[in-house]
Amino acid sequence: MGEEIMQLIDGKIFGVWFLIGAVLVFWMQAGFAMCEAGFTRAKNAGNIIMKNLMDFCIGTVMWFICGASLMMGENVLGGFAGGFSFDVFGSYGDFNYSSFVFNLVFCATTATIVSGAMAERTKFSSYCIYSAVISAIIYPIEAHWTWGGGFLVQNGFHDYAGSNCIHMVGGICALVGAWMLGPRIGKFEKDENGKVVKVNAFPGHNLIIAALGVFILWMGWYGFNGAAATDVGTLGSIFLTTTVAPAVATVVCMIFTWIKYGKPDVSMCLNASLAGLVAITAGCDVTDCAGAAIIGAVSGLLVVFGVWFNDRVTHVDDPVGAVAVHLVNGVWGTLAVGLFATQTAPGFALAGIGEGLFYGGGVKQLGIQFFGMGVTALWTLVTILIVFFLIKKTIGLRVSEEEEIEGLDVMEHGLTSAYAGFSIVDMTEAAMVANENTNLGINEYNKASEAMINAAVPVENASEPAKGTSLYTGMNKIVIITKLSRYDKIKRALNDIGIMGITVTQVTGCGIQKGAGTKYRGVEMDVTLLPKIKLEIVVSKIPVDKVIEAAKKTLYTGKIGDGKIFVYPVSRVVKIRTGEEDFDALQDVE
Repeated sequence: MGEEIMQLIDGKIFGVWFLIGAVLVFWMQAGFAMCEAGFTRAKNAGNIIMKNLMDFCIGTVMWFICGASLMMGENVLGGFAGGFSFDVFGSYGDFNYSSFVFNLVFCATTATIVSGAMAERTKFSSYCIYSAVISAIIYPIEAHWTWGGGFLVQNGFHDYAGSNCIHMVGGICALVGAWMLGPRIGKFEKDENGKVVKVNAFPGHNLIIAALGVFILWMGWYGFNGAAATDVGTLGSIFLTTTVAPAVATVVCMIFTWIKYGKPDVSMCLNASLAGLVAITAGCDVTDCAGAAIIGAVSGLLVVFGVWFNDRVTHVDDPVGAVAVHLVNGVWGTLAVGLFATQTAPGFALAGIGEGLFYGGGVKQLGIQFFGMGVTALWTLVTILIVFFLIKKTIGLRVSEEEEIEGLDVMEHGLTSAYAGFSIVDMTEAAMVANENTNLGINEYNKASEAMINAAVPVENASEPAKGTSLYTGMNKIVIITKLSRYDKIKRALNDIGIMGITVTQVTGCGIQKGAGTKYRGVEMDVTLLPKIKLEIVVSKIPVDKVIEAAKKTLYTGKIGDGKIFVYPVSRVVKIRTGEEDFDALQDVE
């Protein structure tokens, strides 16, 4: 009788722990949001937060509509999927609420993984659609094969907490999405034959936020891996392996990047912590400390290789390293079960699988793992290719070049900056509404009248009155204020006419339009200070009119607010390094 009471108490305790674990996994959404936002640029931070919020919210809607029954329902079609039902509505009194919530938070994690790899250039509407499809169909069906009584688990396949079902699946979707989107503007430089000759780094705007995200994810992972444990021994062992693998991965990554790059790479080590967590997830219940350490060590190297491979070989632009972390190490973690599973682990007996190759079990379990991984990968690849292809051919996957340069915060959400009140280095141009007051009707420079050009890019020349007087030295300072999105074009135009020295400053201000009519919490803001870029040039040999003409031609788009040019006379120039003055001091910048 006493033993039955203790079993009942244990069951209640672990039932509560099961739900606490679900809360920890939900909290990982905050970790993913912080990590992705920190690894990308400030002009897209609001968009990233919105995407991570909607991952869970849209996923929840799709989950109670069809996802839960497809994963948790009775086998149909030989264990291919769960039977479709509305038990959550029709039989609520007898419904398994805990399982519904627990599996929901795992589903949301799968969709979130995709966000990072496709960050900074994906249409928000498109993102909402493919996130819904992942939560409604792609994830529930393949998860049923392993966790819903489907054909893979019946054949002995083991993925305790999701290296395969969540991380590899999310990683494949991320890889396909990033590949179909193409790289961010400026990520890869190509020669005249289209061959990539240089890879440019886009540093994340806030590694502190990214690190906070990693710590939140690591904390949540104890629920991610341990929530399904039903005894203290198994739970303790899972906590051990979930600690050892990422710790070793991070140490190995630190040492490797220190040797390879001359300095220990901060962002790569943050990725390595996640890579170790991903890799141990499938076998966290059936591996020992030594196995977890080896799994972690390999993942610490694989994540560096994965990032390098995407940058240098496939040229897939993955801003946060999602493919290297989740796909590469999801595959590794799934196969590692067939290498390191051991009967000494407390959860081994309940798992009902064979020992791994390195523990005397031969290749049988490794073969089962390889088959399960391959089937899951094939399903995911085919379905997500179809989804992305249909979206691309209908509403489109990618934002316009202008929207990408300006930033998705302002272009997709009307948010001038996610950091209102702070001075952010890459603060981007806010939207300027084209209306009867700003649109000049002709957007081609060669077809525009002189009046249109002067209205779009007015010139204030304070140098003209000085001509013919003793004050005129032949040296002039030209100041160009324009949209940040035009910087690359104006810089090239100035270089083409021989100007090599430019001082660039980011500024804010508004013209007669007072900025766009942006809103905050539904209330229109009276005046918006728009971020601009200011270029300052001093010329003597190159005619001022030539600079003005090049600038006008480059900046003109047919709207008032394209830019403004100021010209000032310069009385004296001194080069500090050489002591040269005036004309001679300017010869290395013209």
